[in-house]
Amino acid sequence: QVQLVESGGGLVQAGDSLRLSCAASGRTFGNNAVGWFRRAPGKEREFVAAFSRSGGITYYADSVKGRFTISRDNAKNTVYLQMDSLKPEDTAVYYCATRTVPYYSNLPSDFGSWGQGTQVTVSS
Repeated sequence: QVQLVESGGGLVQAGDSLRLSCAASGRTFGNNAVGWFRRAPGKEREFVAAFSRSGGITYYADSVKGRFTISRDNAKNTVYLQMDSLKPEDTAVYYCATRTVPYYSNLPSDFGSWGQGTQVTVSS
């Protein structure tokens, strides 16, 4: 079983940047799909970005496309989410998650391992 720990959240102003990290222990991410999701207050958990096939293909929600970048450092067994041009509507708890297969999904129910989340708050 893999354990995931997110970090890097915080309070920033609109237009600022943050980089979230998701460190895995117990086993490597390997070839499995990895995703970032977020849950804003009063809303359902939603897809943000994902890798499939060892990071060879990336996917983004329309709301973050062009502003967020998902990347990975295999040597550190860590996945990152670079968030630029942050907006107040990006305020949420951000979670990373991984599947046991290499295929893309944007459905939280398809991901079996989750971190505890990290809070991102963007003020206007």
